[in-house]
Amino acid sequence: MRDLIDLETYPLDQRESAEYSALVNRCRADLASSGMFSLAGFIRPEATLKAVAEVTPVLETDSFKHHRRHTIFFKDEVPGIPPDHPAMRKFDSLNHTICGDQINGCVVTRVYEYPPLLQFLADAMEKKSLHLMDDPLARVNVIASREGEALNWHFDQSEFTTTIMLQASEEGGELEYRSDLRTPDEPNFEGIARFVNGDNSENEILTLTPGTLNVFRGVNTAHRVTTVGGSRDRIMTIFCYYEQPGVSFSDEMRIGFYGRAS
Repeated sequence: MRDLIDLETYPLDQRESAEYSALVNRCRADLASSGMFSLAGFIRPEATLKAVAEVTPVLETDSFKHHRRHTIFFKDEVPGIPPDHPAMRKFDSLNHTICGDQINGCVVTRVYEYPPLLQFLADAMEKKSLHLMDDPLARVNVIASREGEALNWHFDQSEFTTTIMLQASEEGGELEYRSDLRTPDEPNFEGIARFVNGDNSENEILTLTPGTLNVFRGVNTAHRVTTVGGSRDRIMTIFCYYEQPGVSFSDEMRIGFYGRAS
């Protein structure tokens, strides 16, 4: 795995070392202060280029064009507010997705399945353990955003999102976010309404470089990928891990996200 991951800088395979403990503590501190942590150069440059070379032909010939009009909640009905509430404003998102079953054995899948990575993420997020997703489609996704395309404002459905940037776009493609717009105890529908209708004074921007691992607490942080410009696609891989084993999406969810159930 040393040919793929920079294990000298990020010693995931040395859990008992002082260097590993320092890395975990640093990531925990970043999560506490900003709701995310990033490890630049986590994937070695040569491995990042190889990953792009592996996924690009599949993206060009066999990706699912995912065009969706959605609310920030990714739901058309939200308990506690009417459908015409200002917080239910809709946005357009467009990107191109390939699934885990299309890239078996590729760099991104090998990294996703690396046991020390699961243990490290569990340690950094102060969880007992994490498990690979059983779903052959959803476990690993690669998403490309092309010129004029964007992933618009939303909250994630899972507590944390784990991504690796594979290729940056020439323009745009930045992660824009607003931390802690809601909490488990306070849905803050009025604050969300102001936000989706233009209150962006507290927004922050993160630009990720190729090879960067990012872990993001997106369930309560509103975020989007800004519109991509230029001829080079923005390519990102998303890893799905869960605290409980055996998780899979329903056929309805697979069709909605990937255009197919199997």
